[in-house]
Amino acid sequence: MTLFRQLYSLLFGLFLLVVIGLGLVQFTETRSFLTKQMESDLNNASHSLGLMLSPALEAGDSATVDALVNVIFEGGYYQSIELTWLVDGHQQVWENPTKVSGVPQWFTDLQLFDEISTETTITSGWLQLATLKITANPGIGYHELWRIISNTFILFALFFLIAILSARVGLTWILKPLNQLSQHAQNVANRKFGPDLALPKTRELQKVVLAFNSMSSQLKKVFLSLDEEVTALRKKNLVDQVSNLPNRQYLMDRVASWLDEPGTGALFMTKMDWLEQVHSKFGYQVRDETIRLLSQRLQENLQTVAPSVITRIAAYEFAFLVTDVEREQLNQYLQALVRTINQEVAKAEGKPNEGYAIGIAERIGDMTQSDMLAQTDNALQQAMKDGKVYHWFAANQQQLFSREQWRDRLTHAFDKREFFFRWQDVASTNGKGIVHRELFCQLQLEDGQRVHAGQFMPYVELLSMGAALDRCLISKLRDDQLLERNPEPVAVNLTHQSISDPEFHSWLDKFLAKSDKDNKLCFELPESAVYSAPEACESLCAIIHKHGAQFGIDHFGRQFGSMNYLQTLRPSYVKLDQAFAHYDENQHNSELCRALINVAKGLSIQVVVTGIQEKEQLRSFSGLDISGFQGFITPPQDV
Repeated sequence: MTLFRQLYSLLFGLFLLVVIGLGLVQFTETRSFLTKQMESDLNNASHSLGLMLSPALEAGDSATVDALVNVIFEGGYYQSIELTWLVDGHQQVWENPTKVSGVPQWFTDLQLFDEISTETTITSGWLQLATLKITANPGIGYHELWRIISNTFILFALFFLIAILSARVGLTWILKPLNQLSQHAQNVANRKFGPDLALPKTRELQKVVLAFNSMSSQLKKVFLSLDEEVTALRKKNLVDQVSNLPNRQYLMDRVASWLDEPGTGALFMTKMDWLEQVHSKFGYQVRDETIRLLSQRLQENLQTVAPSVITRIAAYEFAFLVTDVEREQLNQYLQALVRTINQEVAKAEGKPNEGYAIGIAERIGDMTQSDMLAQTDNALQQAMKDGKVYHWFAANQQQLFSREQWRDRLTHAFDKREFFFRWQDVASTNGKGIVHRELFCQLQLEDGQRVHAGQFMPYVELLSMGAALDRCLISKLRDDQLLERNPEPVAVNLTHQSISDPEFHSWLDKFLAKSDKDNKLCFELPESAVYSAPEACESLCAIIHKHGAQFGIDHFGRQFGSMNYLQTLRPSYVKLDQAFAHYDENQHNSELCRALINVAKGLSIQVVVTGIQEKEQLRSFSGLDISGFQGFITPPQDV
């Protein structure tokens, strides 16, 4: 029971006792007053009637006696009158019923009034003429007592109602600081830190609120310090201090993660010997300032052309990872890169198209990290050897279909739902089974050949068909009754287009409203979408929360930026980026991995490590507080 109800019940009980006590006092006093009033009236009536009857009794006029008694008796105030003549013992009796109008019978049956009567002897001088006995009518007492008690009850009930309502309003106002404190405590328990509570006027509560504000502030600092620790570790281990660009280690991790997922794009490497000339002419301070300015111009001019990761991997070498684009956009990116470098070379009093070289290797088919880096480096060396501005590594692999052919096949597949599912277990680290299963899809072509997601997903993104694909897969998941057939939750990866598409949000809201298995459905959002479209992510996550479904953040820790979005979105789990799969092989990487896990676990968010290939690799995470793991240690299976 809440404190409000306890206090309200106490006041209610006290008010009720007071009202009952006052009612009993009023009842007792009223009954006593009516009894005394009837006794007084009875004595007066007996004396008056004796004086009136004395002459008639002396004359022996019975008719006059009867007439005089009837005058008094017809008023109804007396239950009976008995007159006994002492001369001959003749007795006359007059009686009235005790029923009174307006009074319930059960009330008169309570016998609240005892019989009240008086007996006198009528005399004439020393001669006794008759005896007179008068009994009061209790109906008059019941009538008056019922009227007074009824009015008193109505008045007390009205006062009681006013008092209870006033107590409720007053308690609500008095306990408002406690309610705010309770809500604030719940938010703090959920790691939601808002502004400090205002001090209440009640002195006793002021100390409580001050102590709680202090505690909340300290906890907030703790969690902010974790976020700052992650930022500091990233800056220390993954950021070049001169250019403020990601360094070689970050590039290696990103390339490995990129190649493990479906996608397109290319890797650019450039060696800028003209920076060495700046160093020899003006010194290292001017060189470092030139590198900083060059880095700013590269970010400003290239990010508008295509999404990319710009890194400084050596003193005079830069690398550019351009993802999810076709050859035409790669050419535009190359032109923007050449133009930006030429502008900076000109500012350093150099000649355009001299003093640097660019090597490009495009992602084709299944490539490893070493393949990608080797091809890009070979292209760079060839450009330097030939004295050219750039060299494009020759890729002879033929694409399966053209862009328009992919559009037709994907549209046909969406209409006919020609997709087949595979899923992969996310196993619990405590050995208690499966956390959930992540769903993957394959496309069946007209000739019966199956194409995995790595082949068609790049074109889904390029053709802006991500929302259509997600609607198709989620609907097929329902039609195939996978949630009913599988005891564990099923996770579905959402594309960037679905996350940013309001129409998909509306469709998903209606879909989840009709589903009765929402608690077994998980949606995974890439961390890059959280930074690129934060408002859209908040809107989508609110819809998922509303229907009781779950969602997680994929590639957790890949992007640069604050982890404060975890407090806003409140995901059920996060999946560490595959770059941390071998976290123990690099001390800096392990420190960052531990810090990321601490941030998530500090918000009661489950952490899943990905890219686990063998048991020995999993054992390295035994000292970390992780909830599950995923990788080819438990390979995908057909549904």
